Amino acid sequence: MALEEKVMEELKNAMRAKDEAGLRTLRAIKAALIIEKTSEGFSGTVTEAAETKILQKMAKQRRDSLDIFEKQNREDLAVKEREELAIIEKFLPKQMSAEELQAEIKAIIIQVGAKSPADMGKVMGVASKQFAGKADGKVISELVKQLLALQV
Repeated sequence: MALEEKVMEELKNAMRAKDEAGLRTLRAIKAALIIEKTSEGFSGTVTEAAETKILQKMAKQRRDSLDIFEKQNREDLAVKEREELAIIEKFLPKQMSAEELQAEIKAIIIQVGAKSPADMGKVMGVASKQFAGKADGKVISELVKQLLALQV
């Protein structure tokens, strides 16, 4: 089932349950998908990769806002962001654990022949494509830095 169909089904359930957070978040996802469909030069159907990218962007926005609200002691706003983030994450692919990610990055380092932190670009290019939707870019970057620092 396509993401749009899943969102519509969840939206109906949220309406029946009178779930405000669910309605708010699912409508935001639906709006983002419609914007993507109607953007200039678009073919009409959203690919799975594009759907994942949209959801990742929305999740990142919620995480960034959550950090800001927590730093400013705005728990009322932080609660809304947490609720929305939880709903968005239900539609994202399962995230890789730190151990799985580290093992995969080590394999990439060997594959591209990286020897020092100067080779970070080579590793990140491959890792970013391979882990798209499965891991956060910041986490990937930090692990690559750590592992390349150990190479020296």
